[in-house]
Amino acid sequence: MENGAQQTQPWVFRGTQKFSANQSNVSEQTITIREAQEELMKNLNQNDERPFIHLAHGDPSAYPCFRTTPLAEDAIVDAVRSAQFNGYPPAAGILPARRAIAEYVSRDLPYKLSEDDVYVTVGGNQAIEIIITALARHGANILLPRPGYPLYEAHAAFSQLEVRHFDLIPEKGWEVDLDAVEALADENTVAIVIINPGNPCGNVFSYQHLKKIAEMAQKLGIFVIADEVYSHLVFGNKLFVPMGEFGSIVPALTIGSISKRWIVPGWRLGWIATNDPCGLLKKTGILESIRNYVNLSSDPATFIQGAIPKILENTKEDFFSHILHTIKEDADICHSKIKEIPCIACPNKPEGAMSVMVKLNLSLLEGINDDMDFCVKLVKEESVIVLPGTTVGMKNWVRLSFAIEPVNLAEGLDRIKSFCERHAKKLLH
Repeated sequence: MENGAQQTQPWVFRGTQKFSANQSNVSEQTITIREAQEELMKNLNQNDERPFIHLAHGDPSAYPCFRTTPLAEDAIVDAVRSAQFNGYPPAAGILPARRAIAEYVSRDLPYKLSEDDVYVTVGGNQAIEIIITALARHGANILLPRPGYPLYEAHAAFSQLEVRHFDLIPEKGWEVDLDAVEALADENTVAIVIINPGNPCGNVFSYQHLKKIAEMAQKLGIFVIADEVYSHLVFGNKLFVPMGEFGSIVPALTIGSISKRWIVPGWRLGWIATNDPCGLLKKTGILESIRNYVNLSSDPATFIQGAIPKILENTKEDFFSHILHTIKEDADICHSKIKEIPCIACPNKPEGAMSVMVKLNLSLLEGINDDMDFCVKLVKEESVIVLPGTTVGMKNWVRLSFAIEPVNLAEGLDRIKSFCERHAKKLLH
């Protein structure tokens, strides 16, 4: 990195051992979002002639209003036709791609990243796999948000890395329960995961709250894994602030990708960016462990890496503005229609990302046992799929992904309202 700012208080890693890449047998069963969706799809009523409405995934690319920019498509075509990207890439990614990603991430930072601070990955999911595997060592634990993204739990289970959950507080805009985090951490805690903008909650952390998280992590001697796959997809009153802003307080490994902002999750292009202007992570061995694992793993398609500089550098602001306008329209529809359904409640209007958590009031429903039962019966009766909150750590909540065609979203929510009215408990007079 260039000209890293000096921190005023030292960050000292509390872990009792340095890192080494380690792979172990799965120690517990963790269901992923994909598995949950597949199970729910088995209950789809084939006799229902109405179109199926999917409100359980974060992939809006199938809808015309969310098509990616032609500039990105042209960049892919140009990369393929150039015949310059047909060979194997270096393990960390080709130099132009890493340099372009470093410049892109640095736009939001008070310091500059270099290409050596970037590892190109097969989407954000492989970035999670690499980091979690690199962290795994005997006795170590990691702090994960609840609700959160279950792939962290799945990879931690595979690597026998103990998971400790801290709560996000719905009444406070899904802020981190900082007191709970301090109580959970010990000398074997290696990192805390912060997802911002929030998946599955649709929240956006403020500058002040992120700074408190950084200061707490510094105090605990742990580093931050900053999941920023939804970076810049904000449409409320808060601006997107990267955790790397506080890199001089605490080191952060940032996970990013083009999947969400460019609406191309199938292109599988992501990255890990090391936000460590004071060079503290080298002392822990985590960077060496990441490099070792990257050398063993598969790489993103070289032609997509070849296209990345043009995509990141040349995409026009009007494309992003159009996407944000459509997502905000969807968020408004989602929030307003949820208010019309007595048995579910949305504690906070979504301000970013593409999903929102809503709470079920089962006391108002007849014959619905829990969130999974709600989702199974909903797909059977209304051909609408939503994600059970249990999947993301919140029993008797559901996650709604709202980034679809607005007219389809409105219809899907109307069907949920009809379902709830049909199952509403009859009042005794």
